Amino acid sequence: MAGRTAQVERNTLETQIQISLDLDGAGTGEFKTGVPFLEHMLDQVARHGMVDIKITANGDTHIDDHHTVEDIGITLGQAVAQALGDKKGIRRYGHAYVPLDEALSRVVIDFSGRPGLEYHADYPRPRIGQFDVDLIHEFFQGFVNHAKATVHIDCLRGKNAHHIAETIFKAFGRALRMAMEADPRMTGVTPSTKGSL
Repeated sequence: MAGRTAQVERNTLETQIQISLDLDGAGTGEFKTGVPFLEHMLDQVARHGMVDIKITANGDTHIDDHHTVEDIGITLGQAVAQALGDKKGIRRYGHAYVPLDEALSRVVIDFSGRPGLEYHADYPRPRIGQFDVDLIHEFFQGFVNHAKATVHIDCLRGKNAHHIAETIFKAFGRALRMAMEADPRMTGVTPSTKGSL
């Protein structure tokens, strides 16, 4: 499964985003987005997903971070879809549980070709530093819509908002890694009884 890379550029009146992605990388991340907390979370995805991600974003963060965070999710979803191609030979499904002190989250992914998000996380406060926790849902909604994946995210417990968010992104990275990796018993085969995804 060589060459699973993508470069995607998305330009709107609100944001200009460039992403380069290598699904078979070493887990390195390089981010210039203007949203420091999101960069910290994206670094978790890169490291735990063992994907190389480079993201540059210029957005209307003088208004708020909403458009930038959502559009990064959209563009990352597009890049993952492009890098996966026809999805032949991948495991398709991935799941992970990740704890961080008192917090525990579970993420389950299916590269089904059908966008769907089930997101269940309750935060004890509305912001982590300056970051609005509502934007985490917007990021993942953008991702699933454009990666054409079904993603279930559940924070099972947690009291610290930062810990909750971090367990979600770490679990997402690990579930992503499992779902995208090559299945040695499915070489060249589409993992679906339909014959396509």
